[in-house]
Amino acid sequence: MKKKERAVKSPAIPIGPVLLTLSLLVGCQYFPLSKDSLADGVGEARLLRLPYTSRVDGSSREYFVYLPRGYGEQPEKTWPVLMHLHGNGERGNGGDDLDYTLIHGPLYEAWIQKRDLPFIILVPQLHMFGMDKKVSYIANRSRDSIPDRLAAGVPERKYIQPRGRMSIGQPVSGWDEIPEGLPWGWEKVEADLIAMLDHVSERYRVDDHRIYLTGLSYGGFGSWYMASRHPEKFAAVAPVVGWGHPNLMAPIAQNKVPVWVFAGGRDRTVEKSYFYAGVNRLEEMGGEVRFTVHEDMSHDVWRRVYEGQDLYQWLLQQSLEKSP
Repeated sequence: MKKKERAVKSPAIPIGPVLLTLSLLVGCQYFPLSKDSLADGVGEARLLRLPYTSRVDGSSREYFVYLPRGYGEQPEKTWPVLMHLHGNGERGNGGDDLDYTLIHGPLYEAWIQKRDLPFIILVPQLHMFGMDKKVSYIANRSRDSIPDRLAAGVPERKYIQPRGRMSIGQPVSGWDEIPEGLPWGWEKVEADLIAMLDHVSERYRVDDHRIYLTGLSYGGFGSWYMASRHPEKFAAVAPVVGWGHPNLMAPIAQNKVPVWVFAGGRDRTVEKSYFYAGVNRLEEMGGEVRFTVHEDMSHDVWRRVYEGQDLYQWLLQQSLEKSP
């Protein structure tokens, strides 16, 4: 029997106010949406779970697609797409575990917090690849950490306190000092990610000139990788607390992909010193790059980045050039 997409009555942890930042600027098998899935509350935002067969291992999995408020009311309008790649702690089986991807990022803001973000948001889940046997924060995680959707409105945000000690590391001087990537990361599911984007573009009213990519931590590394491998696909990329190796920069620069990179000045997990070689290389090659360091924040600077408005406004200003 053919599987169908299903709308989600999803499982809110308010996180913090929009703040002024201390910053340093340098720069398968898929199934279509059923006709009935938007029947109730045509103008309301919808969260769908779309099934697919992974090209990695043949497993049956799902990913989230968020349709923004107004999607069902404006049949002639096309919408920008924002793909978000989560961090290491949100990996899973693409089934019940998919709910862990609701904890952070644009989908948390749009669906859980009910912010009116005007994007079709696509959120896949990275395979576990044995990480639950290697990393305690995955092995010991609880579904209690998965937030419930708010009944109404965006709550007042709590002040985000500075976290951790200031990182005093110096920019690395040689490329050989920078790891090229992290084990069992998003590069392993590259074909799945491209197939998801293609499927969403075919089935929904997508503005193909405004497809954006962002990711945090492990997902930040994945964003760099996917931008380098498929620079023609993305109108802009925003890696958050994930550095990019200098070897990835040439395709990004050649295709003039705008990049906004974020790091935490107190981050001891992904220190800001690792970012400079790649960012400087991209700038030297003529790339369009912004590098923002939130000097008072640690690894979870993504809370502030995605909770704010600047990133979303910047993304919406970026577009691929249209053919004459």
